[in-house]
Amino acid sequence: MDAAEFRKRGKEMVDYIADYLEKIDKRQVFPDVEPGYLRPLIPDCAPQDPESFEDVFKDIEKIIMPGVTHWHSPYFFAYFPAASSFPALLADMLCGGIGCVGFSWASSPACTELETVMLDWLGKMINLPEEFLAGKDGQGGGVIQGSASEATLISLLAARTKTIRRVQSEKPELTEADIMGRLVAYASDQAHSSVERAALIGGVKIKNVSSDDTFSVCGSALRKVLEEDKASGLIPFFFCATLGTTPCCSFDKLLELGPICNKENIWMHIDAAYAGSAFICPEFRHLLNGVEFADSFNFNPHKWLLVNFDCSAMWVKKRSDLTGAFKLEPLYLQHHHQESGLVTDYRHWQIPLGRRFRSLKLWFVLRMYGVTGLQEHIRKHIRLSHQFEDLVLQDERFEICAEVVLGLVCFRLKGSNELNKALLKSIDEAKKIHLVPCHLREKFVLRFAICSRTVESTHIEFAWQHISQLATALLKTWEQNHHQQ
Repeated sequence: MDAAEFRKRGKEMVDYIADYLEKIDKRQVFPDVEPGYLRPLIPDCAPQDPESFEDVFKDIEKIIMPGVTHWHSPYFFAYFPAASSFPALLADMLCGGIGCVGFSWASSPACTELETVMLDWLGKMINLPEEFLAGKDGQGGGVIQGSASEATLISLLAARTKTIRRVQSEKPELTEADIMGRLVAYASDQAHSSVERAALIGGVKIKNVSSDDTFSVCGSALRKVLEEDKASGLIPFFFCATLGTTPCCSFDKLLELGPICNKENIWMHIDAAYAGSAFICPEFRHLLNGVEFADSFNFNPHKWLLVNFDCSAMWVKKRSDLTGAFKLEPLYLQHHHQESGLVTDYRHWQIPLGRRFRSLKLWFVLRMYGVTGLQEHIRKHIRLSHQFEDLVLQDERFEICAEVVLGLVCFRLKGSNELNKALLKSIDEAKKIHLVPCHLREKFVLRFAICSRTVESTHIEFAWQHISQLATALLKTWEQNHHQQ
């Protein structure tokens, strides 16, 4: 394919994507395929000779689309949103076109510098304390990670290195292995599984801290576990607080937890993967109060801020905590500006060496929507979640299982877990909308998350009527079966 054909095919692909997104509501949100569907549809080996673009293009609808879950459908209410917008897609094209691998300032100065500035822009939008910003001469700063899981892992590994060095300076007789065996990390029993996974990769113990009736961790619960563990000779070193938990969007109590972590020399990382985007709205910024006590903070613009995956924004108060843990300087990666103090080499801030020019997506989206456009997007989603909540509350067969703060509603039929599993099964089988469940304590609960950029009030009405009708049919057969027994 030469440049002339690329121009032609590129326009066709843009048209195809625009059509896909414009008409996505006509497609069934969840695919009708069985595992292994794809292998019989394509040859066993790569073709010996080149095929035409037409042949490849034809196969998109035939082979790929039948197996796609349409995350951007207005009938998709599962997980959390996956952001998408036309400005971000265009920026992704440019990123692919430039094709740099931005591991250091010298490997592409614009890639590094735009990222530093965009993370400052974003930090100011959510009113992040000054210490987290790079500014002209700050000690903190932001970096784009691939996902919140990576941000948690990076902060845990940095905390581990920092603690080992501190303990060794206090007790030189202890080896690194002695200390490693006693380190313990903490997170809420509602925290995302990626926190436990970070501890697994980091080779340290992790303990759950019990959440309260609102599914939040408070200071007294953390203090209790810390005292027990310190008494038995363990070394608490890391706590991951969650703002907007995955099961029910609950918020750990930062103002109670932060001072404890600071006093005990525990690194506090805040995972606000989903909820963080809402903090650009002044009326939700209070949910971030207490961030001033944290060592690192992360949220995903690729969830709720119209920036396509992957773009996970992470800030640290002291960037030397990261670079001190991960810095290696082979000759082939060195450049003559690196000691100037003016440049950032992001390879020291992350797991992989290479990185894409992801800040272009932020730059395009922040400029073309503006803060007000993004605030309206967030507020619209939150209005729609309250619309759904109201519909649920009007039906006495159902209950709401957690406070609706942002764009997630946790609800269920009053009755057994089996009944609710059966309801979800009938929703799944109908394939008109897509939901996923969670467990809240011993209850099996249905999660309804407002996800799509194009979702409207009518889609919420439709979803509720559909759920309500399925519930009516289910309760009827359920009662008959119980009478027969």
